[in-house]
Amino acid sequence: MKLLIDTNVVLDVLCNRKDFVENSSKVFKLCETKKFDGYLSAISVPNIAYILRKELSIEKLKSIIVKLNIIFSIIELKPNDLILATDLDFKDYEDALQSVCAKRIKADFIITRNTKDFKNSQVKAITPEQLLEK
Repeated sequence: MKLLIDTNVVLDVLCNRKDFVENSSKVFKLCETKKFDGYLSAISVPNIAYILRKELSIEKLKSIIVKLNIIFSIIELKPNDLILATDLDFKDYEDALQSVCAKRIKADFIITRNTKDFKNSQVKAITPEQLLEK
């Protein structure tokens, strides 16, 4: 099963977000052990680094980026993705890009805590909890 993992799920794990870390960590583990094919959009990596930059050293950020590349396949952004995302009826451009990438790789699901943000996505968005129930 192909899963595009949204930025918020990655941050749940990296920031040890109390209410979300357990299930998001299980999703990580399923991707790390290749039970599922986990993907991150290339847009997620710099966003994660930007969010964590004030809390972590540059060495720790580098280590995280390397580990993310080991656990997940990174989906490059193509010029056409940028255009396609503008045509989608999304409030958030980043979410539109995630949806475009998920469709291009033929992902089965987008894993996110914000499923309402993906209501117009052609790839169904589900939460980590919903995935674990399957």
